[in-house]
This record gives sequence, structure tokens and C-alpha cells, in this order.
Amino acid sequence: MDSLDTNLLKEIADMNLAEIEGAYNIRKNGKGIERKITENINIVNKEDKDGIDIFVKENTKFDVVHIPVIITESGLSDVVYNDFYIGKNAEVVIIAGCGIHNDHHEDSQHNGIHRFFLEEGAKVKYIEKHYGEGDGNGKRILNPVTEVYLKDGSTLEMESIQIKGVDSTDRLTKGTLEANTNFVVSEKIMTHGSQYAKTSFEVELNGENASTHVTSRSVATENSIQEFISKVSGNNKCFGHVECDAIVKDNAKVIAIPEIIANHVEANLIHEAAIGKIAGEQLIKLMTLGLSAKEAEDEIINGFLK
Repeated sequence: MDSLDTNLLKEIADMNLAEIEGAYNIRKNGKGIERKITENINIVNKEDKDGIDIFVKENTKFDVVHIPVIITESGLSDVVYNDFYIGKNAEVVIIAGCGIHNDHHEDSQHNGIHRFFLEEGAKVKYIEKHYGEGDGNGKRILNPVTEVYLKDGSTLEMESIQIKGVDSTDRLTKGTLEANTNFVVSEKIMTHGSQYAKTSFEVELNGENASTHVTSRSVATENSIQEFISKVSGNNKCFGHVECDAIVKDNAKVIAIPEIIANHVEANLIHEAAIGKIAGEQLIKLMTLGLSAKEAEDEIINGFLK
């Protein structure tokens, strides 16, 4: 790997190979280039398609696995299928994400299909960051799919971040939850120029006392367009809360489409959406402290996306 590769890894996974502990698998331009396994985490290639299977032993505690993807080749369209099998009562942090550097005129694209299978009592924190850079006219396109299957008493916390450089994304996240499970999603997106971002959430609360909390915070500027679509089905005694907050600037557009379906008398489902511009009083307050209008806007946006 060269300095460009290491910079991309730093951006998307805060990853320094000289210091990293735990298991990892690095994919570059459609191929696996480096891998490390541990006593508790095994990574093997799939036999029927391009991708890997990650196995975490039961009762594993506080281990970390990195599975970043980097693309530096213009015109590449990469598709990968990664499955995670998390053993009973295991606790693990999984850090993924994709960084694309495109200096040329052809589009570069990555589609990552990730499936998580959590056994009873397992706990996962999943962090996924998407980032694009480069001076070329070729687009940087990311279309991730995340599927989550939670067995009794398991929990998955997902943190999804897209802040810079992605021209187009169509993100789908699906969850199927059994009894006493919890699926928490925190999404942060910023778009500018003519960028387009669509995120869709589909969660089935099947088990008694299953719960989900989805929070989306986004900023759309210039001529960019964002769509947020959520569908939560309560099929048992359960709780679901979806919250979409967006700031709109310039000629940007944000669309929020909520759908909550109560198929059980004790399904408790809530959807909240708030879309608007930066409040004038917020700008004035910061400007009285000596900030310019641009600095005040940046301060508000950075705080909103934290």
C-alpha cells in the first residue's frame, strides 16, 4: 500500500496498520490485500461469491475487527458480500466503511452487502463511514446494503456516517428482530453540489419487547437532493422510534417518507421529522461572539452532525 491507501484507511476507519490490534481484512480495488485473524475472530473467503465470512466465537469480549474497502481505480465497479456470524454472548466492535479516490473521468462504484447474524445475548457496535475524494470528473458512488438478524436478547448499534465527497448513494438497512432485542441506528449525512443520497430503513419487530431507535441527521446544501424513507412494522408487543432531522440550504431538497405499521395492539411506534433552515437567531448569537456569517453556519452544522 502507498500513502494514498493509508490516508484513505485513516479517513474511513482511523486505521494505522503499524499500531492496530485485533482482526482485520483490507480490500483494495476489488481484491483482498491484507488479513489478520485472532484466536476469537476468524475470516474466510466465500466459495460461491466475492466476499468474506467473519466468525466471532461465543463469549468473546471487547474484541475489534476492521473490514475497510478502498478504491483508487477509476472506472471500477466493485460488489462484495460480507456475512458476520456473532456467537452467543459475544461482544465485539466492527469497523467497516469505504473510501474512494477518483482522479479521472470514469465513475468508481462500490456496493457492499453486509449481513449480521447475532446469536442469543450477543452485542455488536457497527461503525460504517463513507468518504470520497479526488480531482477527476468521474463520480464516486456507494450503495451499501445492511441486513440485521437479531436473536433473543441480542443488540446491534449501528453508526453510519457520510460527510464528504460521495456523489451518489442509495443505502438500504433492514432489521428482523426477535424477543428482547434492540437495534439502534445513528445516521449522519452531508451533501453538496449536485450530490444525491437516499437512505431506506425497513425494520420488522417480530418478538415480544423488541425495540428499535433510528436517528437520522442530515445537511443538504447547494443543489443536492436527499431522500429518507422508513418503514417500521410492529408485529408484537414492541417499541419503535424513528427520528429524521435535516437542515436545508441554498437550492437543496430533502424528502422524508415515514411509514409505521402496528400489527399488534401493544405495538408502540413513533415517527418524528423536522426539516428546515438554520434559525436566524442562532446565526446572530454566534456572530455577536465575533464569528463571520460563514463561520457561524459552519459551527452550527458541525454541532448538528456531532
